[in-house]
Amino acid sequence: MRTTADIRAVIYNSRHTDNPIAERFLSLQSCRFIPYSDEGEIPAIIDRLKGESSKSKEVVILREFQGRLVQMCPGSKNVICCNYRLLNTGFGCLYDCTYCYLNSYLNSFGIIQFTNIHDLSGLLEEYIAIEPAGSIMRIGTGEFTDSLMMDDITGTGVFFINRIAPHKNIFLELKTKSTHVASLLDIQEKGNTVLAWSLNTPANISLYEPGSAGLDERLGAASLASGAGYLTAFHFDPMILDGNYLDDYPAVVDMIFRCVDPERVAWISLGCFRYSPGFKENLRERAPFTRLAAGEMFPGQDGKFRYLKRLRIALYRAMKERIEFYTKTPFIYLCMEPSDVWKAFSGREYKNSGDLESDINRSLAENFLVKKNTLTPGPSPI
Repeated sequence: MRTTADIRAVIYNSRHTDNPIAERFLSLQSCRFIPYSDEGEIPAIIDRLKGESSKSKEVVILREFQGRLVQMCPGSKNVICCNYRLLNTGFGCLYDCTYCYLNSYLNSFGIIQFTNIHDLSGLLEEYIAIEPAGSIMRIGTGEFTDSLMMDDITGTGVFFINRIAPHKNIFLELKTKSTHVASLLDIQEKGNTVLAWSLNTPANISLYEPGSAGLDERLGAASLASGAGYLTAFHFDPMILDGNYLDDYPAVVDMIFRCVDPERVAWISLGCFRYSPGFKENLRERAPFTRLAAGEMFPGQDGKFRYLKRLRIALYRAMKERIEFYTKTPFIYLCMEPSDVWKAFSGREYKNSGDLESDINRSLAENFLVKKNTLTPGPSPI
């Protein structure tokens, strides 16, 4: 598994060397440190590193974040989204997953880590304050980066748990393909923190997720988290329809419930591999011999290329059946699927994303919150 020990260059603001996150990155061994005084210098530094054949996954760019600390998941048009809130802590990842949309969506070099996260806690409190009193909210850091891949340096996991744990109506999710949970296990006030893992079959992890932890390693970390009292969650996205997938993916479900308490799993998401126009051309350059996009895929309602609906639905149903063999506690939801696929999967036809959010929140209230009558399991109006 790739770690911060694999970082070979750190680009940093020479005026911010006393920043705690910057200080820890600048203490890395066997690393080249490249200062800048103005962010306008960064493109030239990147061009120089590219010319020296530096690898994108080995370069960290430290800069302050100037945008919105919290935002709604952008989702896709014409599909149902869970209305997840995103905490922006950085962009990019140590791992080099072949299917990752960030490789084409961001079109960037290096891993960007924001250094002023701790200074933005006031903005987080302001965002929480404008939500309806007591309403449930799911929020996390794992959309544009891996939540825990560099947590030994950034400390963002501990920081956000400490800030959000007192808010009993907020479920903070830290999503990862790593095993980095050691620094989180002894935190006493966990609140409703959910430690989550993106999972795939062993074969697909080996083929398409280089540098990440293996399946057994991820589930070992999940077992530690569950044993320490955390809620857990799991994300099967993207599921790749290759080989004996109708048996292989449910077999991973069997492995999960040998490792964690089934009644402490908050949610499980399911999604099949899909890609935007232009991704396949980008893929040919990055991984010319991959089988990833070799299957039959067609434009969906959101413009992304997808497997046939009947194949997706069959896998979703197989996964739901296997999960519910063990427990009916976690809310099982589909990631970025249209309402007709939802109806075929569960019998529930969602008219909009707010309806799905309400159902997720109702499940969380019923299963994990003691003072249910003080909470409103509905979507935020913002």
